Amino acid sequence: MARVGILAATGGWHFTALARAFAANGCETVRLDPERLIGRIGPAGGIAAGAASAARAAGPLVPLEGLDALLVRVIPPGSLDQIVFRVDALHLLADGGLPVVNQPRCLERTIDKHWTSRLLERAGIPTPRTVVAESLDDALQAFATLGDVVVKPLLGSGGRGILRLTDPDLAWRAFRALEEQRAVFYLQEFVPHGRTDLRLFVAGGEVVAAARRSGESWKCNVAAGAATLPHAPTAEQADLAARAAAAVGADYAGVDLLEAEDGRLLVNEVNGIPGWSGLQEVARIDIASVVASRVRARIGGRR
Repeated sequence: MARVGILAATGGWHFTALARAFAANGCETVRLDPERLIGRIGPAGGIAAGAASAARAAGPLVPLEGLDALLVRVIPPGSLDQIVFRVDALHLLADGGLPVVNQPRCLERTIDKHWTSRLLERAGIPTPRTVVAESLDDALQAFATLGDVVVKPLLGSGGRGILRLTDPDLAWRAFRALEEQRAVFYLQEFVPHGRTDLRLFVAGGEVVAAARRSGESWKCNVAAGAATLPHAPTAEQADLAARAAAAVGADYAGVDLLEAEDGRLLVNEVNGIPGWSGLQEVARIDIASVVASRVRARIGGRR
């Protein structure tokens, strides 16, 4: 029986759904603690992770090279040292032939919003105008040019820490606070789109599920309380989402689309570690089974 490691912070809804889906695909799963990686160099070298325990006790170390595949459900926030070590460990595993889903390069691209935006533009995919800067003065100049902006953390945030700024004084105060944190300024033009957006789930180059997310304001993240409604994507929407996932090299991804009030259809974000609990409520298929099947196919290709 194939053995699949799942790098997951908790044994919650997503892990339970995936474990059941992998079992149906003939795979055993083990939950791995994403904050307990260890690399050894020498005769007994290799990369291992602690088996996660519901009791929070330190589980045994699991040699990751001995797995048949590794599914990444989270890369926890941390210091620069921690992030570099975690991502580099995934690269080393993938370079050694272990199927890692999504691939480390895809994860790097989608965690970094600037990189994602650049790749979308390079692929000819419409996306909001964006300015990324390190200097406070450059950020203020970008705000003056764009006028109405959404300020986001550069690295994945799950919809948290996002601000809309229209007032110059508030922008100055917000940017000064970010400057004190030594943050990078990521500014996007605000695109009027009512109180809804679209989340399309792409796997294997095809849209397998879609939903309209409806919030109480311009923010439409399910994590922020938005409702999930059934949605049948148009051919244009499905094509745009599939192209966006391909642009970042994703086996599977959550793609957020904005239907602008001026008629434009834009890709707002591409998530390489998407959640789908809200989407599953309105989907006609078991999304966890789709993800498990993608991983199972990678194992078959390896063998």
